[in-house]
Formats: sequence, C-alpha cells, structure tokens
Amino acid sequence: MTDTTTPLYRDPTAPVDKRVRDLLARMTLREKVGQLNQRMYGWDAYRRTPQGYELTDALHAETTRFAGLGALYGLFRADAWSGVDHTNGPGAQDSAGLAELVQRHVVASSRLGIPALFVEEVPHGHMALDGTVLPVNLAVGATWDPDLYERAAAHAAAELRARGGHVALVSALDIARDPRWGRTEECFGEDPHLAARLTEALVRGMQGDTTAGTAAGEAPVAGAVFAPDKAPVVLKHFAGQGATVGGRNSAESELGLRELHDIHLPAARAGVRAGAAALMSAYNEVDGLPCSGNRALLTELLRDDWGFEGLVMADGLAVDRLARITGDKVSAGALALNAGVDLSLWDEGFTHLEEAVERGLVSEATVDAAVARVLRLKFDLGLFEHPYTTTELPSSRQGKQLSTALARAAVTLLHNDAGVLPIPPTVSRIAVIGPQSSTYAHQLGDYTAPQHDGVSVLDGLRHLAPPGTDLRHAPGCALTGDDLSGIPEAVATAAASDLAVLVLGGSSARTPDTDFDANGAARKAVSAMTCGEGADLAGLSLGRAQHALLDAVTATGTPTALVLIEGRPHVVPERAGAVLTAWYPGPWGGEAIAEVLLGRAEPTGRLPVSVPRSVAQLPVHYNHKDTEYGGYVDTDAEPLYSFGHGLSYTSFAYGPPRLEGSVIEVDVTNTGQWRGRSVVQVYIRRLLTPVWPRTLELRAFQGVELAPGERRRVGIPFGTDQLEQVGAVEIRVARSARDALAVEPVVVDLRA
Repeated sequence: MTDTTTPLYRDPTAPVDKRVRDLLARMTLREKVGQLNQRMYGWDAYRRTPQGYELTDALHAETTRFAGLGALYGLFRADAWSGVDHTNGPGAQDSAGLAELVQRHVVASSRLGIPALFVEEVPHGHMALDGTVLPVNLAVGATWDPDLYERAAAHAAAELRARGGHVALVSALDIARDPRWGRTEECFGEDPHLAARLTEALVRGMQGDTTAGTAAGEAPVAGAVFAPDKAPVVLKHFAGQGATVGGRNSAESELGLRELHDIHLPAARAGVRAGAAALMSAYNEVDGLPCSGNRALLTELLRDDWGFEGLVMADGLAVDRLARITGDKVSAGALALNAGVDLSLWDEGFTHLEEAVERGLVSEATVDAAVARVLRLKFDLGLFEHPYTTTELPSSRQGKQLSTALARAAVTLLHNDAGVLPIPPTVSRIAVIGPQSSTYAHQLGDYTAPQHDGVSVLDGLRHLAPPGTDLRHAPGCALTGDDLSGIPEAVATAAASDLAVLVLGGSSARTPDTDFDANGAARKAVSAMTCGEGADLAGLSLGRAQHALLDAVTATGTPTALVLIEGRPHVVPERAGAVLTAWYPGPWGGEAIAEVLLGRAEPTGRLPVSVPRSVAQLPVHYNHKDTEYGGYVDTDAEPLYSFGHGLSYTSFAYGPPRLEGSVIEVDVTNTGQWRGRSVVQVYIRRLLTPVWPRTLELRAFQGVELAPGERRRVGIPFGTDQLEQVGAVEIRVARSARDALAVEPVVVDLRA
C-alpha cells in the first residue's frame, strides 16, 4: 500500500528545526554533499536565444552530479569577466522568468524536491543588467548617514528578490588601512565604529525584521523570517582582509590578536548582533592559518563565543587554496568543513567530501551540521512553498533617487580658499576640464554591470547651471598614460574662462581585454583601470598626465575647483583653490557633484579615511597606538586631511560637551549663512587602561541639520558598553579626528 502522508519537511506550519531534521534524515550522503557545493558560474547555466532562454548541458551535468543543486552563484551577474551584457543576458523584465526556468529544473532534478539558493553580488546595488547602481562603500562611509544607507540597502534587496535572486553578497567587513589596496573602495572606511554602524544599517535594510511572526520561545515558521522583498545578507570578508601587507590583493596579513579584535572584528560583531544570515570567510590568513581553514576564527570565535547560528561561505576558490598546506584538495575540503565553512564557492575540494568522510577526514555529523544550516536558510526564505518570485520590481525612479541622494551626501569639500565654491552666479564662463569630466563610466566602481545611461559632471553642469552660462569643455588627457598632447587646448580653455572645474581621478572600469584570475580579480589592469579587485598601486599618484594637467591649468591663474572621482585616497598636490572628493558616486554622481559645485546642495560628506601627503607616510590612519614617536626629518607625519574632515559652505560652533547620565550633550549652532549639516563626532582617549591605548577612538556620531542661526542641543547615547576595557578616559567631541585632539575633553573615571 502506498504511503501518501505528506513528509514533515513539506509542512509549512511545522517548526523549521523539525523540518530540517526530517529532510536531513531522508537524504543520502551524496545529496548532502550537493547542498554544500556552489560550483557553477551562473552565467554558464543558460543560453539566450531568439525564442527566450534555454538551459545548458553544463547545468544539467551539475544537477545530475549531486541529484540537485545547493546554490548557484551569479545567475544574473553581468560584466567583462562573465561576458554578459545587454546582448546576451537577462534584463529586469526577464530575470524572474529565467530564475523560474532554472529553479524548476533544479527541483525536478532533486529526488526530494529541494530548491537552490540563487546567490548574487550586491556590493553597491544588484550587479545585474538594469539594476540600480549605488555609490561604492567608501562613498557610503563618507555620508556618515546609516539611515540613508539603510533605505538604499532595502531597495537593493527588493530589486534582487523581484528578479528571482535570494542571497546578497555584500562587502562590509574590510577596514581600509592601506589605500594602495585596490579594494579600498569596498570598505566603509578606516574606522571600526563607523563600519559597524553602517554594517548594522545594511543588515537592517536588506533583511528587515527577521523576528517577525515568531512567538516567544518558538522557532520561526517558513516564510516568516525573510519577507518577499528582503534578502539574507552574506557579509564579507571575515576577517582582517583590509590588513593586507603592502596593499597587495590577497597578500598575507600581519595581525596580532589585539589588532584583529580592536580594528577588524567590530563590524562583523555588529553584523552578527544585527542578525546577519551569513558571513564569507576571507582569503587572507590570520597568524599563518587561512581564514577558510581557521577553526579558531570560524567556530571557536564566531559560533562558540558570539553565538552565530548562520551560514559561513568561503570566498571564490579559497577552499582549494588550502591544498597548499594539506597536500591535496580532498583534505583541503575536509579542513575547511571542520573549520566551519558550510558552503563553497567554485571549489573542487567540497565536491570530494564523500571521499573525505570515507577516509575519516571529516565526520558525517559535521557534514550534517553544515547541510542543516544551508537547508534552514532555504526554509527561512520560504523556498519550499514559494520557489518562484511573484513580487513586482520596485520603482527604478526610486532607485535613482536613492543612489543620487547617497552620492550627494558623500561629496566632501576638503579645501576651499577664497570662496572659490560654491560657484558664484556672477561667473558666466566655466571651463570643464579633465578625463573624468564628461564620462560616467568611470564613476561606477568595481563590480558593476554595463550601464545604459548616467550623468557626468559636464552633463550635470549643463543641466543645472544658470541660463546663459558659457560652459567650455576640454578633456586635457586620459586617466592613464603619458600623452600630454591635449593639455594646450585645456590650458587655453581655462585661460579664457572665469573659473575652471578640473575633474580628475581613477577608474575601476573593467573591459573585455582585462586579464582575469580564476576568481574574477583583475590579473593585469588594462585601459584606464587603476582601482578595484586586483588593481593595487605602489604609489598613490594620479599619474604623469593628470598631474601635468593639474599644474598647467592652475598655472593659468584662473580660479580652479578640483573634483576627484576616485576609489581610494590619492596623493594630490594642493594646487587648486578648492578640492572636492566624490568616491565613485555611481551613474548619477555627476548630477550630485554639479549640485554641490553650484551651491544647490551643501557639501555634507566627511572623510571615512585619512588622506596622506605621501605614500611614504603610510600608514596614516588616525587611530594608531598612542606612542611618543616623532615625525619624519623630510616630511610631516600627519595626514594632509584627517579622518572625519569635511568643510561646509556654512560654519558651525560647538559648545562644551556634557555627560548627562549615559548621554553626551553638546550645543551646535549654525553660525553661517547657509543651511547645512554637521556631523558631531564623539571620540575617546584612554588615560588608564589595562592595554596600550590608541591616540583616539571614535565611539559615537550623529548628524544634525541646522538653518542659519539655528542652535540645537544634540544628545548622543553613550553607554558604558562603548567603553569596554576602559579605566579613566577623556571624551572629546569635535568635527574631525584632528580637531578632537585640540578640544577640551570631559574626563570620566569608570573605576569610581
């Protein structure tokens, strides 16, 4: 007689833990191993034809191999590495149909009907055709505005889910300690507290309230954890990747445990507390052991100490790299699984886990624990009941507005002599010069899909400048190379104008002729690429041609506003009367920059990183150890611009800070003629402490927007939980790290 009873794992009303256990008990070892593999590049799973999409033999072979598919990476990824563009890839309108086609095949290939996780890159917006591109993380850091970022992250998650994706890979945990590193643009900045607050905002925005629908003491039921427009986040990279030696990608890191815990772990800790669904283990090693094989990091710290119950994914091909210390890929896979990795990415090592079990290298119980975490995420997403998306795409207009708002909030005024900015209405002839002035392609940052449209700085000025303004354009030179032939035209253009807007910078734009590593990093940067994954610099110069252009334009005597569009701090001589920086502001960044140049918007950005005077100074981050070392004989040891620095078109006065209970209070007054936003930054300086202190540590911040003449008392919660391992401290409230060293502190002795 046939048993027609519905399996427990198919019951949407049953607790998730019981559903996971029931399904796991029905699976073969081969099926379990299949759930831990994310072997394919998603763009190899389909082929676009005149009639629509068809599945490839490669996908059929992969689902046959393990009787299903655990996860599929990059089904919608589009860029030079994948080779996907508007001619052969899915756009916004047909992505959901492609996702359903693939998912139907996966479910049909699985004896137990287990759906796949579709894992996508969402570093600054979904990396897919027609996806909303946001400014890069370094620009987000410059906003010092977690609430704005939370709204933008929520929009990105809604786009991802509406297109059929499930899981978002988002850089958040790397701390920018060496600007030579090409992936500096993926960091929120050099400070762990700023990164932690923005990581929390990211998790809240993308995942939403993951406790909704859960009664006290009960496991959440399927579909109650992630709403249809929310996506579980994989925070990357865990941990210490920003400490790479020499600023070289994937190089070793020389981290002591104190530095690791003080600087490189707080953002991850904040993300875990906020409920992050998953973390990605980094490429680097900690104390000689690569993160993907580091049990002390992934299990003892992350799971045992922090109580993390989510998923750990390895970075691309990181498991196979472990064979360098284990001897072969079978034992490499066992090392990673035993260490705490649950899901591989493109590796061969995890495909041999059946053999690893047979050889006694890993237990089936360890396999079961990892599989349970993968299955739980699928249940939490409601994929067994709703494997295909039915949600509507969010408004592209809203996405553009959020992207532009982030870009506007990130524009940072570093220097402004004699009121060069904002551009006075009396200026009628403006020269717009430079290799970044008339293109938006180099405003986008790394991990960006091909774009249909955008707004350059020249476009923005043409659109927003007062009627009758004579805008004159000359590129002057290219972003890279030594060709100086365009400089005479640029000089003539500047000399015949009332003001020059000189737009320089770098680029992370990849091209089809870029030579890629197997994991997608640029092996050899070509064309204009000077930043991004694999594009590291030994120096921080903009290059000979751009420096020659800067010298030539400023030598004309025409007042010059320098705009830097970049993914890392560059060393730029102080030649121009005003300097703005806009970390890769996204496709509509030119409009945001033009608004600030013309005074239609106040510059509100603050530096998330220190800007060095010379590469020979490095490192120059503000929160170094408080030792009595001197400067250099041949140069100043201090950065050109400090962490937290940013000027306004108005001015602000801060009253003396007061500690009222667990709140720091300070009166802030707008003493200028413009409405503006000041970022109140609260630092501590430890006086008596059981470990050697740092010069300063950011512990809280809050933005306040004031009309001219307005004064407001700003209260910033500041509990003792922010003063861990602290005895007596000075609390300093200021507008930047450099200013904080000069203000009168409030002294608090927690020993009392």
